[in-house]
Amino acid sequence: MSNDAEAHEDEFKHLVRIANTDLDGNKKVAMALTGVRGIGRRVAKVLAQKAGVNMDARLGTLSDEEIERLRQLVEGALTSSIPTWMLNRRKDLLTGEDRHVFGSDLAMQHMEDITFLKKIRCYRGIRHERGHKVRGQRTRSTGRTGATVGVVRKKLGGR
Repeated sequence: MSNDAEAHEDEFKHLVRIANTDLDGNKKVAMALTGVRGIGRRVAKVLAQKAGVNMDARLGTLSDEEIERLRQLVEGALTSSIPTWMLNRRKDLLTGEDRHVFGSDLAMQHMEDITFLKKIRCYRGIRHERGHKVRGQRTRSTGRTGATVGVVRKKLGGR
């Protein structure tokens, strides 16, 4: 075994930092990228293909150059590197542009959306304010909070 091969084995990275997230180096590239909030399996596969990285390789075995290409795609030109229909923020309400939001920006955007719904006093916003279910689920018997244990029966009239 040559010195280059030994050096390459020693370079295994157990943690790889992409988009302010520590990713597991033992996972395959496509699955490891799903550790970034807002990047699913499909988007991760497209990113790996665009970066020219083997999807079946372990993330920790990639060279620094390949990791940097992945980082550039995720943090920089993510919107232009994946098809429009895969973006998670299409036709943004305020700006009107197509974007892909990930990481801590995704949580912030979610909170801003809920705040906007509350501000315009729409039905969904009011349900969010009151802590009720928002998406049309039934609430008669489920979604109870507190010390509710069971159903109380009505007392029979004659007894």
